[in-house]
Amino acid sequence: MSVEVIFETHSLTEDNERGIATGWLGGRLSENGKRLAKELGDRRRNENLAAIFTSDLARAVETTTIAFGDGDIPILKDWRLRECNYGAMNGMPVAQLVDERPLRIDTPFPEGESWRQAVERHEWFLNDLARRHDGERVLVIGHVSTWWALDHFVAGEKLEELVRNPHEWQEGWSYELPTGTAPGHCANPS
Repeated sequence: MSVEVIFETHSLTEDNERGIATGWLGGRLSENGKRLAKELGDRRRNENLAAIFTSDLARAVETTTIAFGDGDIPILKDWRLRECNYGAMNGMPVAQLVDERPLRIDTPFPEGESWRQAVERHEWFLNDLARRHDGERVLVIGHVSTWWALDHFVAGEKLEELVRNPHEWQEGWSYELPTGTAPGHCANPS
């Protein structure tokens, strides 16, 4: 069987609007981001979700609270869904992050982690999800690293390609996460 995973990024933040790469800093939703978070809730609320998992970083929690805080779907915060830790570079300009990404696939950001380390942290979460939610549909609210982990481990895309050729944003992505795979191997890691 499998787990149907619906992935959504956290909503638009003040940092996003200013061109700042927040990383492990909390971040706050902008007014437009709050409106988009409400739309997310309206769009996903009636999709028979067994649970909602969210990064514990403030911008993801705020998105989840605005979207689903008044409902009865269980909301679970999980630190493994955090964005890549840019370490001393948390809060850098997005233009700098774009230049740094290909250099940081396996080399950690100063005092932080590499993209591979961030994606592998998400793999731990995905393996737990596969064991605990077989046959269910769940929503995951996270960051770019969450998105790349799903594309890497579930869709079989190479991390090097994801880092060099980021996808365009859209209103959610769907994945079928296989269950019954060996621990440490979500699907087709490459």
